[in-house]
Parts: sequence; C-alpha cells; structure tokens
Amino acid sequence: MSDTEFTRLLSRITAMNEAGKKDVVKTWSRASTIFPEMVGHTIAVHDGRKHVPVYVTESMVGHKLGEFAPTRTFRGHKAK
Repeated sequence: MSDTEFTRLLSRITAMNEAGKKDVVKTWSRASTIFPEMVGHTIAVHDGRKHVPVYVTESMVGHKLGEFAPTRTFRGHKAK
C-alpha cells in the first residue's frame, strides 16, 4: 500500500465525518489499516472481481480491509 492511497482514503473518511455523511467509499487498497475514524462507515473493498461492502465496527480497528473481503469462494468439498 502506498502512502498516497492511504492518505486519500483517510482524507475521504475525515471529510465525510466533518460533513456528517455516511456514503459508501470504494477502494482497491486491501492493505489499508482500519482506524477509529472509519468506524460506522461502509467501505467497498475490491476482491479482484467486484467491490464487497464492508461495514466497519469497533472490533475491526487495527485489522486490514482485505481481511473482510474474501478473494476466493469456497464451494465445499467434493461429495463421494
């Protein structure tokens, strides 16, 4: 993750907090760390195919955005 991508995402969230908005923010940066300013927002994280909406709660602070947007679909094990 580049510093530019992170500061761009954090500046969008900060601007929305000041304006009192709760819009969905799209991002391709799965490596961004979740900060307390992001709690209560919905962030659409790219999983390689589409953007997965992730609602940020307080227990997610300190984790990465990519942890909550799986890139692979588990279809189950083959039945005998």
